[in-house]
Amino acid sequence: MSESFTLYKLIILYMLEKVDFPLTTSQISEFILDKGYTNYFKLQSTISEMLDSQLILAENTHNRTLYHLTEEGSKTIEFFRNKISPEIQHDIDDFLEEKSYDLKEEAAVKTEYYLTPNHEYEVRCQIVENDSSLIDLKLTVPTKKEAETIANNWNMQSQSVYASLLAKLL
Repeated sequence: MSESFTLYKLIILYMLEKVDFPLTTSQISEFILDKGYTNYFKLQSTISEMLDSQLILAENTHNRTLYHLTEEGSKTIEFFRNKISPEIQHDIDDFLEEKSYDLKEEAAVKTEYYLTPNHEYEVRCQIVENDSSLIDLKLTVPTKKEAETIANNWNMQSQSVYASLLAKLL
């Protein structure tokens, strides 16, 4: 059983090492669960252990968690890469190559909201590329429901909103 958890950890570390952006829980799950390596509960347990041992770092936003490779995680995968079979490495590489644009775009769009001291909600909507903000927009709304609606819509429509703003301002 411990050997299986080790493999799951190495798969996640390998995935994070191969990309230059964080991956979400759903992106990691899509690969690992679709390939049948483990079930959802074991995967969540593995991620929790990795966070505890600081192999990965979690960035929580409104409706998802983004995972980053830490220096310790990078050293670990460098040292234990040979414990992942060439077939699994090939499967990961194919998955990341096939989905790279979608994965990167999903990780680049960030949104969060919080209650301000004035008892209003501030919604922060971002598109980040290569650790640089393409847009960082803050909106203040009176209710939590409106903040949630903006956050959800930003996740689905950020690219068109960004393009529209650029067209109007340029």
